[in-house]
Amino acid sequence: MKAAVPLILVSGSTYGDREAAIAESIKHRPAKGNIAVILEGLPDGEPRLQNSPDLLLHRIAPGCFCCIGNLALRVTLNRLLRQHPACIYLSVASSAHLDNILLTLQQTPYDQLLLAVSPIYL
Repeated sequence: MKAAVPLILVSGSTYGDREAAIAESIKHRPAKGNIAVILEGLPDGEPRLQNSPDLLLHRIAPGCFCCIGNLALRVTLNRLLRQHPACIYLSVASSAHLDNILLTLQQTPYDQLLLAVSPIYL
């Protein structure tokens, strides 16, 4: 079985602020494989992150992951997990239903696939 992947959950502030926080965090991570990023929302201004061989970037249209039944989140997360990233950043626009998103990430199958979820609140 493959080792669990660390997941960093970034929420609050604007899309641009969350993307900038992720970009800054990535700069300080040791190079140990590719990094996956899921950004909820639409870019405001020039995107700071771009797909590359070391960065698997997915942008998901705005909409609360909890309220839309987690389908977009689950499909994207499952695709990324099959690529065995070293780390996953998940950016959510609103912290209103963050408890429900965290609960989803702690249930089967994610409880075995993801290492403890580390939140960053902006």
